[in-house]
Amino acid sequence: MENKNPRKTLALQTLLLLAFLLFQTPGTTLSQPLHSEPIFSQSPTPSPPSKIPETSNTAHIRRIILGIVLGLLAGIAASVVFLFLIRLFILFANRTPILKGPVIFTPQISPKTLQFALSSQSESTQLLGSSINGKYYRVVLDDELTVAVKRLEPICSNASPPPNSNSQKRRVQQELEMLARVKHRNVMSLRAYIRDHDRFSLVYDYIPGGSLEDVMKRVRSQQTTLGWDVRHRIAVGMARGLKYLHFECSPRILHYNLKPSNVMLDEGFEPRLGDCGLARLVAASLDVPSCAYHVAPECYQSCRYTDKSDIYSFGMILGVLLTGKDPSDSFFTGEAGRGSFGRWLRHLQQAGEAQEALDKAILGEEVEEEEMLMALRIALVCLSDLPADRPSSDELVAMLTQLHSF
Repeated sequence: MENKNPRKTLALQTLLLLAFLLFQTPGTTLSQPLHSEPIFSQSPTPSPPSKIPETSNTAHIRRIILGIVLGLLAGIAASVVFLFLIRLFILFANRTPILKGPVIFTPQISPKTLQFALSSQSESTQLLGSSINGKYYRVVLDDELTVAVKRLEPICSNASPPPNSNSQKRRVQQELEMLARVKHRNVMSLRAYIRDHDRFSLVYDYIPGGSLEDVMKRVRSQQTTLGWDVRHRIAVGMARGLKYLHFECSPRILHYNLKPSNVMLDEGFEPRLGDCGLARLVAASLDVPSCAYHVAPECYQSCRYTDKSDIYSFGMILGVLLTGKDPSDSFFTGEAGRGSFGRWLRHLQQAGEAQEALDKAILGEEVEEEEMLMALRIALVCLSDLPADRPSSDELVAMLTQLHSF
């Protein structure tokens, strides 16, 4: 048939070629080779799926997640900074203001009267004594009220904040306000204070009986007598004062400088502890001969002061009450030096000669002598070298009050 109609066959092939060109996909090219088989019988090969849209969607999702995470972190950081600023504002608003002029804690004292009496240095001011911390004065105010004033030496300058900085002034002010809240019959309460630059004048109740040191000096010179009942009452009152400071005050108050000159006695020989906590506020050193005999050994070794250090000082005072002797006497200092008073008591106790240590002026009835010997054993326990071996102040009160029951 092809031989008979060559023109008809050529026309048919031309029509098929045009139809192929019209219906081919855009991705095909004219350079595709023609096959011997009919081209319309070949199914078009599907093109591979494109990966460009999938990569673009993944990157977009990652950008969204990253934006959310960064937004959360920025929000948390902003919240922390905001809360920190609020806390700083609250601390600044509630900080203790620095008070100026006389600070009075009792209505019995007038600020103007006190300011005038301390600044005038009139004849109503009488020097009572002095120590490494300052000087004690007896001051009579215009309203005939008699008070005791202690003028402290300048505040310690080796503290971390400078002595005249606001932070140091606030710290000292808070310490004094805490001492003013002390209310106990065997502890002297702070009634008022005045700050003059870096010096403080502290006002207390005036105790006409003087200090235990003054009384014991009169006993040694035989100007007065002090029986065992009175000495026992003094010891019990001191122990009760320490118990109040150590267990009933919040925060706990340590005395830091307990010695006979800081134990005041009223007309009935009821003791009142003075100078509580003041050693922290002044430039006082423990290596001072006037108070070295009453300082616990760990204070020299590690400069660590605890409530058991107060107990050691109490043991020294109890030993003074029982023996009538002065720890600074040459009888002790000439041979062994610091702390030999306690070693002397321990030597007599171990040798079975504890009675030789008792004050002969108060030896009388056999019952009193037994009580004094038991009290001497309590003093020796308080003078133990290890703080853990010493009793607490509440245990001291129990032991001393039970002496009369044996």
